[in-house]
Amino acid sequence: MPPILSLKAVKVGFGGPVLFDGIDLHLERGDRVALVGRNGSGKSTLLKVLAGAVVPDAGERVVPPHARVAYLPQVPHLDHYATAHDAVLAALPPEMSHEPWRVDAALDEVGLPADRVMTTVSGGELRRAALARMLVSDPDVILLDEPTNHLDLPTIEWLEGVLDNHRAALVIVSHDRAFLNRLTTSILWLERGVVQRTERPFSEFEAWSDALLAEEAAQRAKFDKRIAEETRWSREGISARRTRNQGRLRRLYAMRDEKAEQRKRQGNARLIADVGESSGKLVIEAKGLRKAFGDRVVVDDFSTRIIRGDRVALVGPNGAGKTTLLKLLVGTLAPDAGTVRQGTQLTPVFVDQHRQKLDDSQTLQEVLCVPGTDRVMVHGAPRHVAGYLRDFLFQGNDARRAVSGLSGGERARLLLALELKQPSNLLILDEPTNDLDLETLDLLQEVLGEYEGTLVLVSHDRDFLDRLVTSTILFEGEGRWTEYAGGYTDALSQQRNVQRQAQAAETARVAAATKAEAPAPKRSKKKLSYNEQKAYEALPGEMEALEAEIAALEAALTDGALYARDPDGFMARTQALADARAALEAKEERWLELELMREALDG
Repeated sequence: MPPILSLKAVKVGFGGPVLFDGIDLHLERGDRVALVGRNGSGKSTLLKVLAGAVVPDAGERVVPPHARVAYLPQVPHLDHYATAHDAVLAALPPEMSHEPWRVDAALDEVGLPADRVMTTVSGGELRRAALARMLVSDPDVILLDEPTNHLDLPTIEWLEGVLDNHRAALVIVSHDRAFLNRLTTSILWLERGVVQRTERPFSEFEAWSDALLAEEAAQRAKFDKRIAEETRWSREGISARRTRNQGRLRRLYAMRDEKAEQRKRQGNARLIADVGESSGKLVIEAKGLRKAFGDRVVVDDFSTRIIRGDRVALVGPNGAGKTTLLKLLVGTLAPDAGTVRQGTQLTPVFVDQHRQKLDDSQTLQEVLCVPGTDRVMVHGAPRHVAGYLRDFLFQGNDARRAVSGLSGGERARLLLALELKQPSNLLILDEPTNDLDLETLDLLQEVLGEYEGTLVLVSHDRDFLDRLVTSTILFEGEGRWTEYAGGYTDALSQQRNVQRQAQAAETARVAAATKAEAPAPKRSKKKLSYNEQKAYEALPGEMEALEAEIAALEAALTDGALYARDPDGFMARTQALADARAALEAKEERWLELELMREALDG
């Protein structure tokens, strides 16, 4: 089968240093590709060449007749359209002009009103409009540049489902590991102007790239000692971070266990006594918070207690009120009801997602250093700017670069370098992962993992939250927020358990009310039979085991290369997953039936 899109001997340099040269690349129907590389390596440019938005200096782009290629840029510019309908209609191909219904269908799919005025849309709404433009043509190839930026978690999970079910070939640039793990089955690694490809899932990228770097370092050692040392430094630095990350993850799991125990103890005498302990132990205590804007209640009766060293995430859809709750907790917004108590000796630092503290007219050295020197004061001690910049993946000679010439990821790293050099014991981060490449995201996780103070952050990056936080505050709807111990995945699991218990309680309540209204039947027995009681006691454990089995099977099936590698194993796991889900549903129904019987007999 011929490729659906090809690049042959492509070179791009824009008249300056060459970004890449001699690139050969072929996409076939059904390809699911993660395009990875450092910020500044040329990922977005390569994606634009594939989309036909950038003409290469040399080489050619080949697309078969009638093949449709859709491109989602990292920063869509749609404010020249009056409404969302106009923006999507303009993306409808001429051959589909007789099918205007596709525009309304695409807008409905992304949940955006057709009459939404484009000059006033939020970042998330702009991204939804761009997604509708991408989907309206029913493309054969979909190219996505950071598609999850500015999207909330429900929309990210919805987008995963849409793309997973689409027949198009996919090429995705993203820092969202969970997104790449679910959707991609092969990897393109753009490194120093060269593209290397492997037919492996994204979860194997780190091991694969480490092996390639090690092989390259060994080969170059024979010819060029300096280059070999730089390559070795890069490889060993990355490997060392990953080794340290394992230790941090072990500490994180211990902290989550402690957080869960704290929540179990809430209301006990010991927790109340903690308030008077050593200075600074308590960071934030909120009781019964309520905040409304007009008739809309954003926070309703929320309480929490944040202790020194906690790492707390706020998670919810765009517009749910995450920033409002964050401001209530840190004391920059007054609640309508309830109280917030700040701990003593707090020195907070706020990292803004818009990075407005950076002055484009300055150099990196001017941003970081004491005026007139090349020294950075880091937690009260001087460091040379070149060494400090290396901690944030810059080169030493980058100190004299202008801020205006930095990429989005480089600006994010510079802002982190600026903010984290200040003494602090409370970090507040608003969407810190936006525009970060994977290596910078690793760096951020490392820095925050080593941070000894308290973290409160807003993020939509599931993998980032699972690796970092000790508790997650989830939006439950209608102003209700609930705190769960652990990361995002842990919180969802606990939320499902709570909802299931609430459903069972409501079913029992309705059944009891119905029983009270009906004539009392003659009781044939006063308690469950021996076998019924035995099943009632065993079912919770059996349901928990099935949930674990389902989670393991779902994780195995996210390996996009599994079918190609082991089709029989793929089919067996698929069938086992269906069987496990059916068994879980049957056991849940049986448990509810026995619960209702027990309630009725006890009543």
